[in-house]
Amino acid sequence: MFRTLELLGGLSLVTDIGTGSPLEESLKRCLVAARLAKIIGCRAAEVSDVLYTALLQHLGCTAYAHEGARVWGDDVVTTRVNFLSDSGELADMWRIWVPEMAQATGRSRARVLATTVVTAKRMAAEGPAATCEVARSASQGLGLPEPVQAGLAHMFATWNGKGFPHTAGESIPLPARVMQVALTAVMFASHTNSDVAVAEVQRRAGTQLDPNLAEMLIERAEELLGDLDQIDPYQAVLDAEPEPVRRVQKGGLTEVAQTFGNLVDLKSPWLHGHSAAVGDLAAAAAGMLGLHEDMEALRVAGYLHDLGRVGVSSAIWDKAGPLSTAERDQARLHAYHSERILDRIPPLTGLAKLAGQHHERSDGSGYHRGILAAQLTMQSRVLACADAYRRWIEDRPYRRALVPARAADRLEAEARAGRLDADAAAAVIEAAGLPHRARRARPADLTERQVEVLRLVSRGLSNAEIAERLVLSRRTVEHHVQDIYLKIGAATRAGAAMFAMQHGLLD
Repeated sequence: MFRTLELLGGLSLVTDIGTGSPLEESLKRCLVAARLAKIIGCRAAEVSDVLYTALLQHLGCTAYAHEGARVWGDDVVTTRVNFLSDSGELADMWRIWVPEMAQATGRSRARVLATTVVTAKRMAAEGPAATCEVARSASQGLGLPEPVQAGLAHMFATWNGKGFPHTAGESIPLPARVMQVALTAVMFASHTNSDVAVAEVQRRAGTQLDPNLAEMLIERAEELLGDLDQIDPYQAVLDAEPEPVRRVQKGGLTEVAQTFGNLVDLKSPWLHGHSAAVGDLAAAAAGMLGLHEDMEALRVAGYLHDLGRVGVSSAIWDKAGPLSTAERDQARLHAYHSERILDRIPPLTGLAKLAGQHHERSDGSGYHRGILAAQLTMQSRVLACADAYRRWIEDRPYRRALVPARAADRLEAEARAGRLDADAAAAVIEAAGLPHRARRARPADLTERQVEVLRLVSRGLSNAEIAERLVLSRRTVEHHVQDIYLKIGAATRAGAAMFAMQHGLLD
């Protein structure tokens, strides 16, 4: 049973790329907030609340992404510039917001200013409300305590009461007040340097920020900020969590994965429900193939396979026409981002490659690596088929959804063309509740997984080596080998190899 912070600390990278922040900025903000909470004498439980609130401040970053992209064309950069200029002073609109947005969007300063005047009131009313609502709901789904939920619901509250909600002073929950001071300090330290960060905290004290907390950070700036570029933020945050540390209970990983999958799908109305549907379908298809030990892993990988979408502007996911070459390249990077994020999270490292391969194809025509069937496990093939089927039966801005039967036909056509695995496609179709369709015929009624095992047995690999190669347990491999030998009437490796050669199973 691993720590909750191991999981959420790693997944905070999702909110970093979703807000245009440098990677690990959320971890650094979390660390500074926890340090500040300890300095002001918070109890262990309060430090824990501050830590999780600061870590997950941007949990709702996808809530208003669609609307932001419609106005500015890139919700990711808009979010970053908004935080940098959100001091509550109108002068910052011209000093930071207008020039930064002009550079990011390619618009003139006059056009940025005009668009801001027309849309600012609506976006200021809708954006924070949606973000806070989603963050609170998601934190509840993650099983975090009420003080953390309340803190995230007040992430835009300001000391002078002019933020959202209109709570002022010490009526704002302490985790939110500490979080805001840490946010300002770490964000400007990352954007420029620590001296500018301290000056910005001082400038915002008493209006946006709690003046007492701001003063404490200014006095202890070297202690709080001085080592942020020298440490491993992930490990430092783990070390900063007070006892008793929170732990993921049985079934908790699946719930966390589904929550983050839902957050990803908020990037565009066209994506709502996609991640959960892919995870459930992939798990059911694995069961159809007898891969019972892999079902939960496939479910979690399916929930998380599109994490990287968060770092790509919603304007791309919402585009009604064909993507340009540059836009297509950006879109295809989402699989890479998903893999890299998961690979940095110890409890999820084993799922990183699986999630990152959901757009790979057996003939090498997929992305992001363009690998061939021999390098794809059956789990990867199942996830690819589940993702393809679900995309085809969902509406997209550039096309209407296919009816399930038509999507099944297309899945089978892709399998016949050698791009998708035939057994995986048949299992997905069956798991989707469509009439049973015959899977690819194999000699001796071998399954596709058993053919993979037979190939490796024929090459002389031991059961342990096969288990490592196919990411299976040794016991599962032993069961497959016994069943293979029984089906083909062989008793030795040489006999198995002869059978495989006679039936053309080694290609």
